[in-house]
Amino acid sequence: MPFVRVTMMPRSEEVRKALAKDIAEAVMKHCKVGPEHTWIVFEEPAKSSWSFGGKLASES
Repeated sequence: MPFVRVTMMPRSEEVRKALAKDIAEAVMKHCKVGPEHTWIVFEEPAKSSWSFGGKLASES
């Protein structure tokens, strides 16, 4: 059973829905599994939990 974890900055439900559809289609095609065996989880830590170039993302 494929399990896909996507970690990204918070996005809208519309974006997550479209991304989930595209990821699921690719996983089902290449892993030869059905939708009931394709799991995707979105992890969206707060902007203050990210750092780029030594600065918190929330500072920019």
